[in-house]
Amino acid sequence: MTSPMPSAAPFQVAADPGAVPPAPTAPSQGGAGRSPGRLAWLRFRRDRTGVLSAWVVLFFFVAGLAAPLIAKLYGKDPYTTYGQNQSGLLNDFGFPIKPNGGISGDFWFGIEPQLGRDVFTLLLYGIRNSLLIATVTTLLVTLLGVAVGITAGYLGGRIDNLVGRIIDILLAFPSTLFFIAFWPVMISIFVSPEDNTPTWLIVVSLISVMTAFGWAPMARLLRGEVLALREREFVEAAKVTGASPARIIFKELLPNLWTPILIQGTLALPMYVTTEAALAFLGVGLQDPTPDWGVMIQRGSQVYQNDITYMLFPGLTMVIFVIAFNLLGDSVRDALDPKIRR
Repeated sequence: MTSPMPSAAPFQVAADPGAVPPAPTAPSQGGAGRSPGRLAWLRFRRDRTGVLSAWVVLFFFVAGLAAPLIAKLYGKDPYTTYGQNQSGLLNDFGFPIKPNGGISGDFWFGIEPQLGRDVFTLLLYGIRNSLLIATVTTLLVTLLGVAVGITAGYLGGRIDNLVGRIIDILLAFPSTLFFIAFWPVMISIFVSPEDNTPTWLIVVSLISVMTAFGWAPMARLLRGEVLALREREFVEAAKVTGASPARIIFKELLPNLWTPILIQGTLALPMYVTTEAALAFLGVGLQDPTPDWGVMIQRGSQVYQNDITYMLFPGLTMVIFVIAFNLLGDSVRDALDPKIRR
């Protein structure tokens, strides 16, 4: 009986006595050496819902900004009454002859009942106008809320008490009803009832009214954050070194407030989109023939029994945008604050 063969030892190469040994590999530190912003960006990229929502939101903004160019390439505009100028588009009752609101190769989203305007270009310019008003209002509300909230929280005392009471009063107002009541008064100051109100004045008035009564939530949130931060050691150290209040606010406090500011901003913009559309639907704000989401929905509510397609496009696009932006806001919040888990 033969004995088993011993297992062969692995072939080894003799080490060169003069070779320098390789440096030991440092253990992985995960996110070591990366800035908080870089870590937040990496967390956001791993969130598929957030990335998809960001692409949807970007698509809407690009479509709004490029609306004139797209309309030029498309060959139509939102003001020409094609249904009244061309035969065979509207019936005797003013509704599209072709099914589905008159959708065809010439009119991708159909034509508007009664007037016969192109729905596709109406929607493009409606997105443009609605997002313009909502974006400018959000930026102004954020700037005003940040300035008032940080100032009141840092200074404290009588200024804080005064600002706090003003915020409480503004938050107690039913904003939508106040918009409806205050906006015509503001318009009448600049334009007599016999004259037509310029569109630019309507836009400026809308932004001004919504900004005047929309900064309070942002200011209240940041005031509370600053009240907690101003007692921290790094703020006390800055005071001891003789730093001015402006330097403490911009160098010490503001960098620690970017997370709530960004989160509140991403949640505020879709809110102002729906607010502006609701005001236009109620007849306060942009009015026909100016393209707008709210104006189109108001028009669609009058003809939906005979042409549901016309109301479908503005309603569906606004719902998609608001949902996408809200999801984007949630993803930004999760990325900036890793302690939050949905």
